[in-house]
Amino acid sequence: MGDKITVTIKEREKVYRKGSTLLEISRDFQEEYAGDIILAFINGKLRELNKEVMTDCDVEFVTTKESPGHKTYVRGITLLLLKALYCEISKEEMGNLIVEHAIGNGYYCELDGEITLTEGLLQKIEDRMRVLVEEDITIRKYSISTEDAVAMFGHYKMYEKQKVFQYRRTSNTNIYDLDGFKDYFYGYMPASTGILKHFNLRLYEEGFLVQLPDNGNLDALDESVIRPKLFRTLQESKRWSKTMGVSTVGSLNDIIASDGIQKLILVQEALQEQKISDIAREIAKSKEKKFIMIAGPTSSGKTTFSHRLSIQLAALGLKPHPIAIDDYFVDREFTPLDEKGNYNFECLGAIDVDQFNKDMTALLQGKEIELPSFNFKTGKREYKGNYKKLGKDDILVVEGIHGLNDELSHTLPKESKFKIYISALTQINIDEHNRIPTTDGRLIRRIVRDARNRGTKAQDTIAMWSSVRRGEEEYIFPFQEEADVMFNSAMIYELSVLKQYVEPYLFGIPKDCPEYIEAKRLLKFLDYFIGVGTEDIPKNSIMREFIGGSIFKV
Repeated sequence: MGDKITVTIKEREKVYRKGSTLLEISRDFQEEYAGDIILAFINGKLRELNKEVMTDCDVEFVTTKESPGHKTYVRGITLLLLKALYCEISKEEMGNLIVEHAIGNGYYCELDGEITLTEGLLQKIEDRMRVLVEEDITIRKYSISTEDAVAMFGHYKMYEKQKVFQYRRTSNTNIYDLDGFKDYFYGYMPASTGILKHFNLRLYEEGFLVQLPDNGNLDALDESVIRPKLFRTLQESKRWSKTMGVSTVGSLNDIIASDGIQKLILVQEALQEQKISDIAREIAKSKEKKFIMIAGPTSSGKTTFSHRLSIQLAALGLKPHPIAIDDYFVDREFTPLDEKGNYNFECLGAIDVDQFNKDMTALLQGKEIELPSFNFKTGKREYKGNYKKLGKDDILVVEGIHGLNDELSHTLPKESKFKIYISALTQINIDEHNRIPTTDGRLIRRIVRDARNRGTKAQDTIAMWSSVRRGEEEYIFPFQEEADVMFNSAMIYELSVLKQYVEPYLFGIPKDCPEYIEAKRLLKFLDYFIGVGTEDIPKNSIMREFIGGSIFKV
């Protein structure tokens, strides 16, 4: 039986030929899964389906409906797109494909060459992609020396990728080959093109959108929800990064290596301060604005932003007062429960909406009220003599996840509210073809902050991240286009700073726990960055909300 192995899947044993691939094995089990199988765990380690199985093992398959599988699908589509582009357009005309940012369920791309994209040309590219899918071509992975990889990327004029790898410590690099087109990708790939059936291309602004299904249903394409205000904010951030000469990790590492990080930090902070000042001036133009409603996803830096905005408003002669929506939580025993029976602090039902509206309306009418504060230890709302009355120049800065939802403030006149959406929208990429997901930046921020402020282990922060993300999808993101302005709190330099803080926490996650896979992925990701110290970061920086040392109570 030396040429046979036993594979255990779903507590069932099955014998296969030694050297069988996970792809071959998966075909016997595909009908038992709701989504297409795209990856697999072998004895708890995530592997691509082209991996050969040489010993007895436990296997657990991953489908495109799960987060690791969906990310793999997206990378596969990008490789497929690149191959089709090189088939239909010459390298000289095309320049480079730049994968810019996520939009809805897809992502936005631009070509930096001389070519003019048309509907007809984009359709030809999409048709070529579908032919490649129909041919079900194997995506081959092989290893070369990092030195050879740098030379190869230079040959293909992938200069940003070349920069990144000049700072790589590893001696070898994995390259993916799709029918002669070679590239590097951060993360796993599908076994072949046949699984990449669901996508659309459409022209948008100066480039095009690659529309994809969401994690929940890879069989049905959602016509990607275009969010114009979010797109403009992302494009503005991209222009900022280009102005500073930092659009990729390689460029950032160049600046750090040449001792230019201090200037970069100061310029980035100045740009953010200017943006906050512009927002304050826009608010001050209208005397009707009495409620500044600030909302955004977790780890966006809402608290520091609120303080800095208040300072700018004060400089314009206004008298800002902070109001935390969290102080209007209902008493703990009245908090709604989620489907698992846990308290759902994210839903609007966790807020005493009636009392909030009663108090805010009274303030707008010139009455004096006593504001509550919520005691998170006892789970009770308390009153401690915090009386408030609005004068002519007084303005309330209201911060909380439901700030943009008019159901929260339904009795307040729309003209009395100014809405601000804040999020950490990462503006640099690893290289031309590998985006840095905004969620990765926020997760790293939260791991650092939770460990410092709350004593929460990185393992626990990662474990609850999917629940946090579901809350954002339901209660925050649907309202972001309602904002009067959007503010991007991400710093170009921040991951180089956070790297030093988060790595020890990630290394501390045991290998035998479910969160280890995500920790390993983040550690590999952070390995692209050169670390940076904190001595040049101002005390009022949003970054200080996470790493400590802020002049504000955050």
